[in-house]
Amino acid sequence: MSQVTAIEKQKSYLSQKISDYAMLAKFRLSILVVFSAVIGYVFADASHLNLTYILILILGGTLVTGASNAINQIIERDIDKLMTRTQNRPLPAERMNALEAIVAAGAMGISGILLLTYFFNPIAGVLSAISLLSYAFIYTPLKRVHSIAVFVGAIPGALPPTIGYVCATGKIDFIAVVLFSIQFVWQFPHFWSIAWVQYDDYKKAGIMLLPSESGKTRFSAVQNVIYCTVLLVVSSIPYYFNMINWVANTAIMAVGAMFLWAAWRHYVLCDDKSARMLMFGSFLYLPIMQLALVFGKL
Repeated sequence: MSQVTAIEKQKSYLSQKISDYAMLAKFRLSILVVFSAVIGYVFADASHLNLTYILILILGGTLVTGASNAINQIIERDIDKLMTRTQNRPLPAERMNALEAIVAAGAMGISGILLLTYFFNPIAGVLSAISLLSYAFIYTPLKRVHSIAVFVGAIPGALPPTIGYVCATGKIDFIAVVLFSIQFVWQFPHFWSIAWVQYDDYKKAGIMLLPSESGKTRFSAVQNVIYCTVLLVVSSIPYYFNMINWVANTAIMAVGAMFLWAAWRHYVLCDDKSARMLMFGSFLYLPIMQLALVFGKL
């Protein structure tokens, strides 16, 4: 009986440890990031795809993203204790110590960058390193200083499709810049809608992300309208430079218009419910737009 109990405890410990590492790397968030990288890779040359290299890109991208998220949690482990949504993370809950997390983050980051460099090209490796370092060591501490952190965080947040494209082509060209620009502009209503919804929790930890110093104001809300409008313009560039067909462009304009409508509704109502709708709209917009880009090139 005692042997059975010991085995069950071991299984429970292993299950909890796997869950903790998934939380440390923010595995679910990493999926969205890596999806963007794969989109960039496929968009570069959809007619000559290599499944092996796509899997390597997924693995490398997941490792680099996981390392970024882990370092973020190492730095913020004390303030994570203050916020309801982060209190159960492995570091603030003390199920994992900082040294273990540092080793895990280092192993993930180094191996991910080396994979992308070795199997693809040095430019992809450098961009992934820039993404990791800027997110972990510039954006993360800046969140408690000034809302300009959103601008800084938008840079590593917009790099995944560009990294995927560079993995396939080995160069940073006009198309790579366009892919970066679309995702860069998308970051602002995405970040700010989350910051609005999580405002009270963020305030406990002294995190400043909304553009207005007063927090949830019309000035903050109107910024989303402005950036969603800019996003419509920027996302039309692929069509006007003959990268995609008109069907794809119509789909991108339609989903962009719905995103803009959600931003306008939030500006009019200035409440948490409309901010939450805008937040979910940002999560829907990105994959729909990216899939339209890929299918529009076929």
